[in-house]
Amino acid sequence: MVRRAHHIAAYLRDMQTHEGGGVGVGENYEIRVKGHLNARWADWFDGLTLTQESDGTTVLSGSVMDQAALHGLLGKVRDLGLPLIAVHRRTDQ
Repeated sequence: MVRRAHHIAAYLRDMQTHEGGGVGVGENYEIRVKGHLNARWADWFDGLTLTQESDGTTVLSGSVMDQAALHGLLGKVRDLGLPLIAVHRRTDQ
């Protein structure tokens, strides 16, 4: 469990360094996790859209208010024990 949290922290640290800063207000993100989550989890993930992909993953997508909110979402992924595959900031808005 500590190892997974370490990977999330390292990802966020690298994101700030390599992508020119932290999370901006209302930026769009995609969080990909292994496994299929039912759409009823959308409220728990702060209203993000949950899309079940044919490869057995779920993509959580939508606007994230700030870095604290992103950390909170990633914490929920961790708390459910879902393997985190990727986090992408969408720039094609």
